[in-house]
Amino acid sequence: MSYRSRIIHILAGTTLALSSPALAQDLEEVILVVPNPSAILIQPVAAAMDQGFFADEGLRVRVEAVNGSGPLIQALAAGQAHIANPGAGTFLAAHQSGLEAKWIYRLNPNSSFSIVVLDSTEFHDPADLEGKIIGVGTADGAETSFARSIFDEIGLVEDEDYTFLEVGEGGQAVAAFLRGDIDAYAAATNDAAIINTRGMTLRNLTPEKFRSFFGNGLVVLDSLIAENPELVEGFGRALVRGADFVSQPENIDAVIQAVAAINPQEVEDREFAESLIGQIVIRQTPHDPSLGWGYQSLEAWEAWHQSLLASGELATPVENLEDVFTNEFVEEWNSVLSE
Repeated sequence: MSYRSRIIHILAGTTLALSSPALAQDLEEVILVVPNPSAILIQPVAAAMDQGFFADEGLRVRVEAVNGSGPLIQALAAGQAHIANPGAGTFLAAHQSGLEAKWIYRLNPNSSFSIVVLDSTEFHDPADLEGKIIGVGTADGAETSFARSIFDEIGLVEDEDYTFLEVGEGGQAVAAFLRGDIDAYAAATNDAAIINTRGMTLRNLTPEKFRSFFGNGLVVLDSLIAENPELVEGFGRALVRGADFVSQPENIDAVIQAVAAINPQEVEDREFAESLIGQIVIRQTPHDPSLGWGYQSLEAWEAWHQSLLASGELATPVENLEDVFTNEFVEEWNSVLSE
């Protein structure tokens, strides 16, 4: 049975934003599905929408949010989206189950996740969390895979040596800490920032080895690349322009405006929003800028692959890791910056 035929029905996701309706009939719609409603986490997309970069490519982008990487992979496979924004663990597992898709753009070359504890605790190493409860946003989210890999590395077994508890994101994690429901939290960048702004100082227990594991990226079906490569090229050119735009500090007001157009609640606290935007820029900046925005190294995929095999999240090795990603479009996308 194919992956497509085995997917479950997806409940309607949350539509975050539409681009300007002006001339919409002349633009090709592209649906991007993301694992949570944060616009700051996809700020290059937000900027490209607000600045008209997608429109320049003849595209109108609609962003929809679902709850975690699992449902968005299902939405992609079901043809409910053109582009998805999953974590590596969920994507590789789906690929092994028959999903015919490629990771086309490494949106977050640096790790988007960490294991954090309250600074007031005595925990200083992941091994100190033996017997403890680790909060996660969603049970099948990329942050859960990330945390599981860390515990597997040190020989701790899920449900024997530690327990994951799904508590939600951001403010919900704050509440879980306050109630004493959790001892640690597998946090995305925005979660940690929210917890800190609520007066809780955090300690990051993430081993150095795992801090370079890349975060969520952009995935399309192989069929889209084959049937409509122009869409992929145009989306990527606009996205690269957006990434370059948000990386320039003088554009902060315009970036705030772009984020507000998608999720106005994220910028109600201007100081916090600017801080988080700056942190996301750091996480989304390529390790080697000369290779271009979106570039992917095989070595980084191999690190994820080995970790997921060790944790049991991948039952069998991927036969050829070079089949799961492509840099085919990277040079074309980045050429737009020199035009």
